[in-house]
Amino acid sequence: MVILGSTGSIGKNTLDICQRYGIQVEAISCNNNIELLNEQIAKFNPKFVCVGDEKLAKNIKHKNVFCGEEGIVDMLSECKSQKVVNALVGFAGLKPSFKIQEMGKTLALANKESLVIGGKFLKCDQILAIDSEHFGLKFLLSNSASKPQKLIITASGGAFYKTPVNELKDVKPEDALKHPTWSMGAKITIDSASMANKLFEVLEAYWLYGVKDIEAIVEKTSMIHALVEFKDGSTTAHISGTDMRLAISHAVLDSVDENIVSSVDLLKLKEIKFQEISLEKYPIFGLKDRVLQNPDLGVVINAANEIGVYAFLSRKCGFLDISKVIFECVDIFKDISISDKNDLFMIDDEVRKQAKKILSV
Repeated sequence: MVILGSTGSIGKNTLDICQRYGIQVEAISCNNNIELLNEQIAKFNPKFVCVGDEKLAKNIKHKNVFCGEEGIVDMLSECKSQKVVNALVGFAGLKPSFKIQEMGKTLALANKESLVIGGKFLKCDQILAIDSEHFGLKFLLSNSASKPQKLIITASGGAFYKTPVNELKDVKPEDALKHPTWSMGAKITIDSASMANKLFEVLEAYWLYGVKDIEAIVEKTSMIHALVEFKDGSTTAHISGTDMRLAISHAVLDSVDENIVSSVDLLKLKEIKFQEISLEKYPIFGLKDRVLQNPDLGVVINAANEIGVYAFLSRKCGFLDISKVIFECVDIFKDISISDKNDLFMIDDEVRKQAKKILSV
């Protein structure tokens, strides 16, 4: 197996599963966490390693080191493994996803942006999605006796669910990084606070399951991950603990016939409540219907969001500027239509330049 993004949350959990089930790890990659990467090299003895910055290569304790975005693609060409976990963050995960499928390998996907940006050009029915919501939907759809009518995913509300709207202009990155139920990387934690990640997950669900009637609702405990309304009038829900090893295991292993995580004790469940997503607090989610009508907007929203998120993390803009730059870029590129996957990279670059101009970063 190959694991791209091995030092992140998904990568570390995937390596734990590989160790538990005796799966050989052929190659791993990371951006810049060299200390942890070297620990993983010593423990799993991969044949190949890739790091984001060439300047860091000299610090890696391995003889077969690839570097940068092109290095990942070159490394994949050398690998014999038939399954690749793509747990890279952001736009950087798109080109590897294309390469994995072009080589006829199985794509186990935790990189949301690959589908958000390039779902039109991926073989979506062959993707093994590593996400609690999309695993929940797959579980419910594969065990159904009726045809689906509506897909529903849940959101925790992120770090600012209880924060008054008028206080959001003053929040700091350290406030946004305090997710109430999940332990995740900085980028996706900020996306959770703004609800951009839920907008992305709606578009992912569209590409994965071909249903356009998709909604998201707030469920604070994060114990119910997805629901499906069927045409016969029944509704089913997927319940599990907040542990990504469940979704990872179903993507990584050929079969799962033992406890990966502890079963939920229904008698000890906290009170479950479902609530609408407030578009006043989470304006980004208000783009849901628009992006489902024109999924090509995914590349615009993602590029603007990445510029906004990293500017906020660097204290170069405020939290509310993330949604501001997204909406301004969507208005500028509102008539976008993509017919070739190579256009994605050109448009991404154009949107990023525009977003930087808007934010003066």
